[in-house]
Amino acid sequence: MDTRVATAELGWTAYPNSGWEEVSGYDENLNTIRTYQVCNVFEPSQNNWLLTTFIDRRGAQRIYVEIRFTVRDCSSIPNVPGSCKETFNLYYYETDAVIATKGTAFWMEAPYLKVDTIAADESFSQVDFGGRLMKVNTEVRSFGPLSKNGFYLAFQDYGACMSLLSVRVFYKKCPSVVQNFAIFPETMTGAESTSLVIARGICIPNSEEVDVPIKLYCNGDGEWMVPIGSCTCKAGFEPDNGNVCRACPPGTFKSTQGPGLCLQCPPNSRSTAEAATICVCRNGYYRGDADQPNEPCTSVPSSPRNVISIVNETSVILEWHSPRETGGRDDVVYNIVCKKCRADRRSCSHCDDNVDFVPRQLGLTETRVFISNLWAHTLYSFEIQAVNGVSNKSPYPAQHVSIDITTNQAVPIMHQISSTMNSFTLSWPQPEQPNGIILDYELRYYEKDHAEINSTILRSQTNTARVEGLRPGTVYVVQVRARTVAGFGKYSSKINKASFTLPFILSSLSLSLSLSLSLSLSLYALLSLSSFNIHFSLRKRAYTKEAVYSDKLQHYSSPGMKIYIDPFTYEDPNEAVREFAKEIDVSTVKIEEVIGAGEFGEVYKGRLKLPGKREIYVAIKTLKAGYVEKQRRDFLSEASIMGQFDHPNIIRLEGVVTKSRPVMIVTEFMENGALDSFLRQNDGQFTVIQLVGMMRGISAGMKYLSEMNYVHRDLAARNILVNSNLVCKVSDFGLSRYLQDDTSDPSYTSSLGGKIPVRWTAPEAIAYRKFTSASDVWSYGIVMWEVMSFGERPYWDMSNQDVINAIEQDYRLPPPMDCPSALHQLMLDCWQKDRNVRPRFTDIVSTLDKMIRNPTSLKAVANIPAVPSQPLLDRSIPDFNTFSSVEDWLAAIKMSQYRDNFLNSGFTSLQLVAQMTSEDLLRIGVTLAGHQKKILSNIQSMRVQMSQSPTTMA
Repeated sequence: MDTRVATAELGWTAYPNSGWEEVSGYDENLNTIRTYQVCNVFEPSQNNWLLTTFIDRRGAQRIYVEIRFTVRDCSSIPNVPGSCKETFNLYYYETDAVIATKGTAFWMEAPYLKVDTIAADESFSQVDFGGRLMKVNTEVRSFGPLSKNGFYLAFQDYGACMSLLSVRVFYKKCPSVVQNFAIFPETMTGAESTSLVIARGICIPNSEEVDVPIKLYCNGDGEWMVPIGSCTCKAGFEPDNGNVCRACPPGTFKSTQGPGLCLQCPPNSRSTAEAATICVCRNGYYRGDADQPNEPCTSVPSSPRNVISIVNETSVILEWHSPRETGGRDDVVYNIVCKKCRADRRSCSHCDDNVDFVPRQLGLTETRVFISNLWAHTLYSFEIQAVNGVSNKSPYPAQHVSIDITTNQAVPIMHQISSTMNSFTLSWPQPEQPNGIILDYELRYYEKDHAEINSTILRSQTNTARVEGLRPGTVYVVQVRARTVAGFGKYSSKINKASFTLPFILSSLSLSLSLSLSLSLSLYALLSLSSFNIHFSLRKRAYTKEAVYSDKLQHYSSPGMKIYIDPFTYEDPNEAVREFAKEIDVSTVKIEEVIGAGEFGEVYKGRLKLPGKREIYVAIKTLKAGYVEKQRRDFLSEASIMGQFDHPNIIRLEGVVTKSRPVMIVTEFMENGALDSFLRQNDGQFTVIQLVGMMRGISAGMKYLSEMNYVHRDLAARNILVNSNLVCKVSDFGLSRYLQDDTSDPSYTSSLGGKIPVRWTAPEAIAYRKFTSASDVWSYGIVMWEVMSFGERPYWDMSNQDVINAIEQDYRLPPPMDCPSALHQLMLDCWQKDRNVRPRFTDIVSTLDKMIRNPTSLKAVANIPAVPSQPLLDRSIPDFNTFSSVEDWLAAIKMSQYRDNFLNSGFTSLQLVAQMTSEDLLRIGVTLAGHQKKILSNIQSMRVQMSQSPTTMA
């Protein structure tokens, strides 16, 4: 009830009639109001009652009454009797029904309950000119608890001069509210002013309960307090404007219930509808079982790379590089699939259960495994699979790389070269796929009529052997087998050989061969003359007859030793090509793409399909059109040289095309190209053992060349080719012609009359043109340095003349970063000034084999002085004082690829870089161990230089 807005009669009941009077008036704002007045102060014993109409309780348990009134100050009324009052009483009467009050004795019988005696805070003494009442009092009282349908209010005046301006009756309630994503209904306050009324909440749409029950407390002032429990937005919905759960728009998602906001779909995923709880991976991408919805969808890794094998008897160590693409994950592991195959590779079966894998066969976290308990003399195929946390989601098989390993292969066939009355000399080709580098051969022989147990063993470092001390006229059974680091292979098939006499007679104009056999016809039939392939040829030369014989006839100057023949000694170089290089029909060659440019023309990648053989990839050097005969001769001379070599670490000549145009030299194809650029592209990604394996292959090839009395003259990493299995092969046999023809290649010098690769060349070869296998050993030491520095340029930016002067003053290259001291010592041995004390390639191969068998010898790292004392060594560590920016410094140490990583992470000055740690490098994205070491090594040098240059620090 609120009489402030009433304009008609209120209809209240007054008793007695002479008491309260309803009148119209104005409030202090000149609004028309209905008021009740009473002012019988001059009459004694006043008891005037005013009763309101029935007021519906509407469920309220406690009622508030606001009374606005004025009271006349008794002292301002002249001659007022002592019974004048300035207060009145408020009562209420609770009832379920309306009670008729007209003409009843209600005033005397009703059980009124007193609320309070109301006193005025201020009273007035007069009415102003406009008749407005001044000094209005407002009082609020409450009462309860109420339980019946309604109530009446009663006002008792007992002698005051006053006016009721308005009466407002109300109750308090807590309004409907949304709090903690729950809706709480409108709630009445309790019966007492201190009461707390519990209200249960209901979760808003698209939200769910977190804690139950969900409730708020409504206090006596109509305020909510003490929230308990809450709701939060469901997955797929985010809070908006405080208490609304809005659906995530397409392209976003929310995977869990809670207060979080919708997130953009992670990389390689998408959502096309509203309220997505997860983004679906795009084709080719997957989520692992343990992946969270907010993580990117990832893919499977690519195959491992550059697998190599190190064999030891019936065990093998496999090492490989991690995939170029990890699929965006860091949980790549490796599985090894082992298969045992027939020698012809027509069928394979899974390896026996007794084959051991250390640390394990599946789930390898390192790129290395040790496999043992293999069968001897057996072909194995190992498949190295790269898998990650989503490989099991892909419908395709895991990416892998395969390597075939033969525990040892038998020597295919033997040929007889020569024989005397009590000896013979045999030769054999090496197995096509030996299990590693062949260390030596074991030949056993015994008399045919005796038991095998009585055989004699002979060792040979080459693929020839001379057997002496035989009984004339006796048939011997001979077998040979090869030995690698894996042990011995199978013996070759048994062949029967008889000793006989083979004298050589040299005349002035011709060579004749006379055979005097002391054998019966039946024994002669046992001799395989078809394998007796000594070649004789005569031509006119400016050399002596003895030179003709030694250069052309004697392919074997000592037992089992093949000698290189210089093709330039032929009067007709085409004869050398016909003798040493096989002619290939141009129809069998298919050119595919250009891969480089040579001195004489383009170099292509292509395929070769010879009759009866499988198709293989090849490299094809071509002679450009418009050549002169000298260019053709020089071009084909390299084929005449290569054609004489047969070694797994020498580039293999497949043949030449000379009967059609263009003229071609066809060689085996090496997938990884030149060693120097390959190392630079994979800086820091190879282990020391892998690098030593590469160097071992190069030294084995050079040992073979030196034993053939061939001097390379241009041994450098740029002239070493690398195949997909990291096998290194010596190539580029053309420097002999360069010595006749000066060019402007900056790698070479011509100040001494000819073209010499100064940085790789021994001092005696530069000064006196003394090229020997010992000068090749010097060059090999430089190649070792190139390998261990991952393709760094020897002597950096020094000029050729500076290099010559520095070497003359006994300066030598310092050890590359993290180079084992044993390897650097071997380099220094190769760089001995006295060529006679340098190691031979045989010694180098032996030394590297020992390192491979004993990897602990490579743990000691050669130290690089922080402040080198010799000028040459200063070139290995850049002087940071010469750099004006971090970008320049990174370029100097060949780490420019990390420029943005440094600058975007705040390392914008050299002073800040000098304070970096390995954790900082990881944090900014330098993850390759080799690159971390290189950068940290240079940072350490920077710190030393800064400590010695206080002005720089200032």
